[in-house]
Amino acid sequence: MSKRTIVLRLVIEDPVPGVTYSLQDKKGAPVNPVVAGDAALAFDVPVQIAPGPKFGGEFVRQEGKERRFVYIAIGAQAGDPSSAWSRRAKIDIHDLPHELLEQAVAPKALVCRLPGRAKDNSPACATIRPVVGWHVMD
Repeated sequence: MSKRTIVLRLVIEDPVPGVTYSLQDKKGAPVNPVVAGDAALAFDVPVQIAPGPKFGGEFVRQEGKERRFVYIAIGAQAGDPSSAWSRRAKIDIHDLPHELLEQAVAPKALVCRLPGRAKDNSPACATIRPVVGWHVMD
């Protein structure tokens, strides 16, 4: 696999209406904030992949030698200072299956559906896992 860029589409199912969500860049700044309504939210995240695979790009964060992830900011962290929430959802990408990475060639995206709410009906945060596994989609 040579170095290339793929798109990860992160779909937040059932987000909390009225709450602001955004991607968060490496510096912790919100990018492209949107206020949730009744529909799912989707964020397209460009990710660079090098042999290994090694993940990089403006939105890829790291923890330790192997863990790589993307943050979705929520409420105040997404740029809404009046929000009752100040959270982030961490989506791991370091363990994406190699065969899916190979199939994610533009215009196809690697997609996952994420839970929008915690058990108490507040915005889901911390490390969240896809509702179903990752898949490739046009």
